[in-house]
Amino acid sequence: MEALIALSDGTLFRGRALGAGGEVLGEMVFNTSMTGYQEILTDPSYAGQIVTMTYPLIGNYGVNPDDDESDRCWVRGFVMRECSRIASSWRAQGSLPDYLAERHIMAIEGVDTRELTRRVRIHGVMNAAMSTVDLDGDSLLAKARAWSGLEGVDLVQQVTCREPYHAGSDQARWHVVAFDYGIKRNIVRELVAAGCRVTVVPAHTTAEEALALQPDGVFLSNGPGDPRPLHHAIDTCRQLVGRLPMFGICLGHEILGLALGAEIFHLKFGHRGANQPIREHASGRVLITAENHGWGIRADSVPDCLEITRLNLNDQCVEGLHHRQYPVFSIQCHPEASPGPHDSLHLFRYFTELMAKAAA
Repeated sequence: MEALIALSDGTLFRGRALGAGGEVLGEMVFNTSMTGYQEILTDPSYAGQIVTMTYPLIGNYGVNPDDDESDRCWVRGFVMRECSRIASSWRAQGSLPDYLAERHIMAIEGVDTRELTRRVRIHGVMNAAMSTVDLDGDSLLAKARAWSGLEGVDLVQQVTCREPYHAGSDQARWHVVAFDYGIKRNIVRELVAAGCRVTVVPAHTTAEEALALQPDGVFLSNGPGDPRPLHHAIDTCRQLVGRLPMFGICLGHEILGLALGAEIFHLKFGHRGANQPIREHASGRVLITAENHGWGIRADSVPDCLEITRLNLNDQCVEGLHHRQYPVFSIQCHPEASPGPHDSLHLFRYFTELMAKAAA
């Protein structure tokens, strides 16, 4: 089945449809990871986006339930150069084409993903339309240009859990309340592995409700989209600073920055992949990290109460913050990886060390 992509800059890409037919609108982004396509598909941080994989062959090791990062796929669309029908892995329990079809995700292969990625790098993330039913370029382009986009949209309300849930042993030393702005399953697994009992709560949970659970620490999760409309989360974070140890990642990092007075800006084409180099100031080490975000904190807007602890070596984006007075810190990368390197896994242990010092 033929399929068409229209970018709002006027570029058209034709390919072959996989998964669901129909038509979708989304923000076109690219991911440079060679593996981890299943985790990317199910990462709530990709809500509202059409993801292009830059690696030319996707799907060669198949899919399995253990690699899902949530209970559904969140991408609006998925673009590949070539999708493998053969699953070559002892872990595989199915093929990627079948997985996409079962979950009604529109995907396209046979696309010049190098040229598509180049367009996004030159012009920045942009609105896009994908269709198997409207193959008229002018018509589909008009739809992409007419779409209002994702800026100013509170996507967190679409992905957050509706009720609190628990993970880990009741005998665990530390109890962490994790705000679900789009939390990945591997984040919860790593918190549990670090010795925590985790209560995951909806994004709209108030500071009073969180404190009533008597946690030893608060975790601010990853999530999708523009952090600026998340006034409820920003206000709650501001009220919790100084009360308990806090750890934020990705969207949680941006929410913490906004809560304490920093400013946010839209990156031209974002950081999405498993090979982002960052410098950790305290150790002087360069760490390779997994990242997925389209917004960043302005370095010149960081208030005096915060110390910048990490910088991205590609574009000097602020990658880490630490409060100068309270046991509160955040990072822009994904220390839980899935997919990606494990260079930053030690930060989960650091969080437990802050909780231990606060309890002493």
